[in-house]
Amino acid sequence: MNDLHECLTRARQGDTAARDRLFAACRSYVGLIARATLERRLQAKVDASDLVQQTLMDAHRDFSQFAGTTEQEWLAWLRKILAHNTGDAYRHFAADKRQIQREFSLQSAANSGSQADSQGQGFDPASPGDTPSQIILGQEQELAVAEAISQLPDDYREVVFLRNVQRLPFDEVAVRMERSRPAVQMLWMRALHRLREILGEGIEEIQNGTPSPAEHS
Repeated sequence: MNDLHECLTRARQGDTAARDRLFAACRSYVGLIARATLERRLQAKVDASDLVQQTLMDAHRDFSQFAGTTEQEWLAWLRKILAHNTGDAYRHFAADKRQIQREFSLQSAANSGSQADSQGQGFDPASPGDTPSQIILGQEQELAVAEAISQLPDDYREVVFLRNVQRLPFDEVAVRMERSRPAVQMLWMRALHRLREILGEGIEEIQNGTPSPAEHS
């Protein structure tokens, strides 16, 4: 995105207005990744908006330490800060969980605490894999996709998030949204149509989330 690259260049030169535009352009992107990470790791026990706010505040504070020059280096830097904050949130959540368990009984605390520790060993916030918008379209359109998703009506945004970002089967999406499977599938198709309208050309790859023929049956 030339506009983002220009904002990044000017922001690094000390243009505060360009810096504000840069951060505003990335808010939806950070929010999408934050929610996806929390759904996978913390089961929505932490508010994604808190993580977004903290991440952008940290990035703003430490902006002078950003040494990259490209859009992808900038997004990777934001993801690194978000991953660090997610790790802190997970450790805080795990510690709180163990504290609550101790209040029930020493024995239950010992058992539950061990389980929490074993779950924590598998948490690697520094290696999140594909970002949500990469799953949908790929790196070149990450910000555009995230911003477009944020503009969808609530039910459209939810079905796209669950189906395309979380990659849930339609049966599970239907349960999560408390709708029938046919209703969810129709809602999803309408949501994708709306995304195409927002994004314009080059959106065909979003059909990566299209269910297989067997899944339609």
